[in-house]
Amino acid sequence: MKVLFLVGLGALFFAYFGDDNFDPASLQGARVLLTGASVGVGEELAYHYARLGSHLVLTAHTEALLQKGAGGGASKDSSGLMGLSGPGGLDYLVLNHLGAAPAGTRARSAQATRWLMQVNFLSYVQLTSSALPSLTDSKGSLVVVSSLLGRVPTSFSSPYSAAKFALDSFFGSLRRELDVQDVNVAITMCVLGLRDRASAAEGVRGVTRAKAAPGPKAALAVIRGSATRASGVFYPWRFHLLCLLRGWMPQPRAWFIRQELNITTPAAA
Repeated sequence: MKVLFLVGLGALFFAYFGDDNFDPASLQGARVLLTGASVGVGEELAYHYARLGSHLVLTAHTEALLQKGAGGGASKDSSGLMGLSGPGGLDYLVLNHLGAAPAGTRARSAQATRWLMQVNFLSYVQLTSSALPSLTDSKGSLVVVSSLLGRVPTSFSSPYSAAKFALDSFFGSLRRELDVQDVNVAITMCVLGLRDRASAAEGVRGVTRAKAAPGPKAALAVIRGSATRASGVFYPWRFHLLCLLRGWMPQPRAWFIRQELNITTPAAA
């Protein structure tokens, strides 16, 4: 068991620090549609793609947010997207938008859970369905920015985690369907940590000890992984190990998760 663990660590180290054959020139002129582009990782993704010479269409909640995040020759759309398979084509659909709920509450209403599923899961499905014909023509890529909570459930996040688990299952299944049908569309699932933005930090203040992942570095990891058509991206890289540990050691995982939480066990009555 110890040997297997060391071999796994070695493989992970090589995968994340070895040469991934990333060629920045491959993104010159690439047609990219990026959702959730106004803040955090989404904003950094927009900056990176623009610097690499990609043609961008950006979306966010409001036009005002996009005025800050959009740059270069990027197009802006705050009201939704129609006709993704229409003229112009598409090389990358980067799904990054999210609806977050404050952490620290044990129960959620059915209405709040339904809203989270709509924003964090069903909208991804709808956009993917619209974009697939264009991505099939271009042999393009689907990039899904998700979370560690879509692989390792934790306390005080059940509706949000459910939506992220649904993403992992849906796109994992879709990848197999595309392979069976010989459709050359890559799907890159990105498992990231806490978003590097003020709203995310405030939402978990006093609940978790986890620190936000740096937006620029996380965004670059997403871009490198999707450009090389990797099936998965983990940032920080140790998240890959945590996901493996969940399968190998299902019982101790609660102890590992508790180390990230500010929880005091109540005294027995």
